[in-house]
Amino acid sequence: MMKETLPHHFLKRKKNNTKKQPCKNIGLFLQKRPFRKPMKTIVKRINQNRYFLLFILLFAYVQSIHTRIGIRRTLDWYIFTPEAAVVTLISACILFFVIDFFIKNWQKSSTFSITEILKIFSSSLLTYLVVMKIIGFLIAFAFGKIEKNFNQEVVILSTFSDLIGGFIYGSFFLAYRYYKKNTDYQKQLALYDHALSESKINQLKAQLNPHFLFNNLNILDQLIEEDKRKASDFLNEFAEIYRYVLDVSDKKLVAVEEELAFAEKYFNLIQYKYGNAYSLEINHIRSPGNIIPLSLQLLLENAVQHNLGTLTNPVVVTINLDQTITVSNNVIPKRNSKKTSGRALNNLKEQYTLLTDRQVEILKTETGFSVTLPIIPV
Repeated sequence: MMKETLPHHFLKRKKNNTKKQPCKNIGLFLQKRPFRKPMKTIVKRINQNRYFLLFILLFAYVQSIHTRIGIRRTLDWYIFTPEAAVVTLISACILFFVIDFFIKNWQKSSTFSITEILKIFSSSLLTYLVVMKIIGFLIAFAFGKIEKNFNQEVVILSTFSDLIGGFIYGSFFLAYRYYKKNTDYQKQLALYDHALSESKINQLKAQLNPHFLFNNLNILDQLIEEDKRKASDFLNEFAEIYRYVLDVSDKKLVAVEEELAFAEKYFNLIQYKYGNAYSLEINHIRSPGNIIPLSLQLLLENAVQHNLGTLTNPVVVTINLDQTITVSNNVIPKRNSKKTSGRALNNLKEQYTLLTDRQVEILKTETGFSVTLPIIPV
């Protein structure tokens, strides 16, 4: 039998049509895709802070002119060259990056304490000095100037100069960062006011279930027939709760202590209906701060609505207060319960997003459910 062979030009075409694999790690300029994203981020941040960076450049330029005039005691074209200002701007950007890194990793709350500022600023200056010395050594090594640029006198003078410059430009950066954060916070408040005016009715419906109102009126009707004294107590607590709701309905924030007191009264109404099938424990250290009105009521109602407590197997709701407020409960799911959309919790999360950069944390397991609310400083 004759062996069939494919034409030579077909084999060549087949070989040429083989899919080429992308080159990786061949060179910096071939790695476009992984490099593009960080570059976009850097360009975006420069654009967002362009006026501040322009101020730093102009300040450094004026400073370099003043220094050169003081040293040379004369005016010439060299005094007005901008290379010193550009180098200072690059050094300042390195310092800004270091300070920003420490702030993101060490700042514990949404507001600065004096201790945190001193710790972050001193650590940033120390790190900045080390980085500048490493960069200076590498440049001196590349140009063969180590002996000239790293003798004792030059090192002391350059370190002192970097320290003074770091203190000045670091102070500028912290002041700018505080100003920008305060401006962003004011914008968030304006957005919150707008959202509150548009969805106020829906929020109140989500926060205080109308079915609960109807159920408690039925309980009151039953108590009037069975125990008039108990019905009177129930009515008094019921009236206080709705007086509080009306008082805070147009407020953005309320004190933590007020909300805790309201939560206890609200839970007393729950126990009029369910008795000891549901219990509430509050563990807290007195803390000045604010939270969104009716947020604890919403979480208590959520625990009752989604869990079936009994006298032998009660649902225990715990409120822990420290730097945050955590409301947790054991999970005893109701049989054939309808799935809810979670609109009330989403509503609460959106309100906190508008008011603070700290998020509401929700943790759900097979045996427990907890929601952690950030405390907003006074």
